[in-house]
Amino acid sequence: MLGEGFGATRKVQGEFVFNTGMVGYPESITDPSYAGQILIQTYPLIGNYGVCMRHLESDRPQIEGYVVHELCREPSHWSSELQLDEWLVASGIPGIAGVDTRSLTQKIRTQGTMLGILSVYEDEPDLGALQEEAKTVEDPNKRKLAYEVASKDMRRFDVGSNLTVVLIDCGVKLSIIRNLMARGLNVVVVPPQTSAEAILAIQPDGVVLSNGPGDPKVYVEVIETTKKLVGSRVPIMGICLGCQILALALGGETYKLKFGHRGQNHPCIEVDGKRCYITSQNHGFAVRQESLKGTGLKVALLNANDRTVEGIRHVSLPIFAVQFHPEASPGPNDTNALFDAFLEEVRKAGMRHA
Repeated sequence: MLGEGFGATRKVQGEFVFNTGMVGYPESITDPSYAGQILIQTYPLIGNYGVCMRHLESDRPQIEGYVVHELCREPSHWSSELQLDEWLVASGIPGIAGVDTRSLTQKIRTQGTMLGILSVYEDEPDLGALQEEAKTVEDPNKRKLAYEVASKDMRRFDVGSNLTVVLIDCGVKLSIIRNLMARGLNVVVVPPQTSAEAILAIQPDGVVLSNGPGDPKVYVEVIETTKKLVGSRVPIMGICLGCQILALALGGETYKLKFGHRGQNHPCIEVDGKRCYITSQNHGFAVRQESLKGTGLKVALLNANDRTVEGIRHVSLPIFAVQFHPEASPGPNDTNALFDAFLEEVRKAGMRHA
């Protein structure tokens, strides 16, 4: 598919996925969960409010490449600091505009996510050579992508509280850390390979399993660590990839979705209630519902569109996880109160430790 190149002049390969969100492109571009992926925006106009560096979800763009229908080169917004194009140039990320992104999305919905190449040339490209090369693109999900984007060292965010949570960083969004700190929690961010023994030595009042990219099954170290943490009875909250890791640690199974859930308008319904929440999502894998039998976990939330698992909870331990993003950013704040629920469990653990 031909179009107008923008951003960096280079060639990249990865998994083509689409996001149905109408806003929030700077947050999506910097979400580490997109590592290894070429992002397609279904909303037709992108770049119209520029880029505000205060609203990013990591320190740099995490996508491999970017596909849009119409690129706005003259943004208009009070918070705009950079044009999208110049930001991607500086970050080394290629993009293509003038593409029928909704038609491309329909193909992915029919055939599933696809591997491919995005190439931005100064001269005319060799289409035949690119088509042949695209046949040999390796699936990035086979790599331990989380280890590539996560923290390499321990980081501390101290708000002067007597309550501390450890966040296992598999590619965490900064908004998750901000939400924990806003609730008066000290946050210790540790690399994903950190052992359970090292985490428990910090004496945390709770543990958060973060979001992140890739196939959860490849993160055997994180799964083993989670298994030991569950045995310690420390409160645990999982988000997105963290939900899948928790299920695997307790004996459940995960699988790859046909084209994933990426956007800010995904409805999730309570299993034991009547409420429906509109959620922000970004994931290509999910927990297999029937595999949770005998694990101690029960399904708490389901996707209203395809009935996939969106939330799990342990029947006796202070442990729960959601497949969506309660921190939103971008997206609705319907489920932000889940951080409050985790805070209550952390407070109870803190009183036991006092």
